[in-house]
Amino acid sequence: MNVEIVLYEGFDELDAVGPYEVLANGFRYADSEGRVQMVTRDGRDAVTASHGLRVGADGRLGDGDPDLVVVPGGGWSDHDSPGARAEYDDGRLPTRLAELYDAGVSLASVCTGGMLVAKPGLFEDRPAITHASALDDLAAAGADVRDVRVVDTGDLLSAGGVTSGLDLAFHLVEREFGERVADRVAREMEYEPNDDVLVV
Repeated sequence: MNVEIVLYEGFDELDAVGPYEVLANGFRYADSEGRVQMVTRDGRDAVTASHGLRVGADGRLGDGDPDLVVVPGGGWSDHDSPGARAEYDDGRLPTRLAELYDAGVSLASVCTGGMLVAKPGLFEDRPAITHASALDDLAAAGADVRDVRVVDTGDLLSAGGVTSGLDLAFHLVEREFGERVADRVAREMEYEPNDDVLVV
């Protein structure tokens, strides 16, 4: 399984870096040939996150033949700053995500990254969750909003606000590599994953 985490100006650091570490540990302990990479839509080599962290990227979204793309959130409520709202309004990232999904790539959103998946209608009539600040927007986009940490509908997954991205990543590790590997990653990271996960 190849995973790409798509970065953009103003994304929330933990939304991307948390799942990155969990998934990278999962690949290592499962002795899997898969990989997790940070990418950008346009191939730029670095972006600045919401708290000022400058993060490098490995390439352009979709070029690494991903099986799964993780979409972080951040900056939804601030209309005047870079972040998920700006990417939503721009439209190019949501369009690219829809193209990849239509080509068979699974998508997993964290926090308000869910709105970037919702814009092209991918969550319409499907269970999903996002950060509390965007629940009404997610419902208005046609999603069946659920009060859980993580929703897994198979090829579309979503997680609530910020730290729930860790729980999403642990769920993915267990789904792909089994409980033994997930438990080992949790012990190594000294984290207790929340099992508030809806699998549909």
